[in-house]
Amino acid sequence: MPYSTRPLLLSLPLLFSFNAAAQDAPKVLADCANIGDNTLRLACFDKLAATPAPRTEAAVVVNPAVDPANPAAGAAPATATVAVVTAQPSAESSAKFSQFDHWELDQPYRRGVFKFRPHHANYLIATRTYRPNDKPYEVFRELAGEDINLSKGELAYQLSFKLKMMEGAFGKPVDLWFGYTQNSFWQAANSKASSPFRETNYQPEVMAIVPLKLELGGVKITHAGLGLNHQSNGQSGMLSRSWNRIYAQFGIEKDGFSATGRVWKRLNENANEDDNPDLVDYMGRGDLALAYRRDGHIYSSTLRYNLHTNRGAIQAGWAFPLAGNLKGYAQAFAGYGQSLIDYNYFQRSIGLGMLGTF
Repeated sequence: MPYSTRPLLLSLPLLFSFNAAAQDAPKVLADCANIGDNTLRLACFDKLAATPAPRTEAAVVVNPAVDPANPAAGAAPATATVAVVTAQPSAESSAKFSQFDHWELDQPYRRGVFKFRPHHANYLIATRTYRPNDKPYEVFRELAGEDINLSKGELAYQLSFKLKMMEGAFGKPVDLWFGYTQNSFWQAANSKASSPFRETNYQPEVMAIVPLKLELGGVKITHAGLGLNHQSNGQSGMLSRSWNRIYAQFGIEKDGFSATGRVWKRLNENANEDDNPDLVDYMGRGDLALAYRRDGHIYSSTLRYNLHTNRGAIQAGWAFPLAGNLKGYAQAFAGYGQSLIDYNYFQRSIGLGMLGTF
């Protein structure tokens, strides 16, 4: 055999192997692992790594032992390797697109009905108030013959959850939710007054949420919703505070930043039964909740403002990693309506404690 033709003959098996690999592109890792030649095996892995991941919810890949174009060519029975890829939210996507998870707006995030989920923040903090609001309790202290003032230090906690009652309500892409939030202010260190719970607010609500999945200038408009909300402090007589409202909300997100805006209309009550007829003058007609998530930290703020009365409030928070789902939490508040008993009282406070992200 001439020396000049020997390299050509030796290279024929490689050429055939390369041609077969080009016709049958790798689908799963096993396709590449079975290639004996080191160079071709490496090229196979490179090609598989460069293939875009499937974007469908479930993609099935089949690698038959018999050529599907000519099933009669092989005598061996057909065998198949099946790989199922299901889209799941990654930790990074959950951090950047929290509203999709928070409201279960897309299929990978749906958990079904009657599953408890967080609603607003759940926290326990020790607070320090610049000037407590003693006025609502003065009459009761005089009747009891006591001269005990409120303590500037409190323990404040908030418990908030929601659950989906119905998916696809009325044959439309509408989810119905029930939510409940309880916010308490405890004079834990005020032993002279027997460490009372100064104020507790109860807030049940029902919400209809519609996913929008719109995008404008790189900003995702995630959802819109309607809600019916009741809030009260469970007291009677001079300490009673309550109101009912309907509200509309919408949410947007971009690169770890999210915003939820609400506008509301208070439902009128009988004048003889309304304990706080001027409540909207202080609580406003809407609010804006902002949040930014980065590297396990959550920076948040909620703003309210009434243009007609120039009254409002701002609450700012910073949650930072501690362990697992538990985060440290710092909070600052300035304005009206930190609690219902203080709806018409300007309050300033700071707090530090823990926040749960369950």
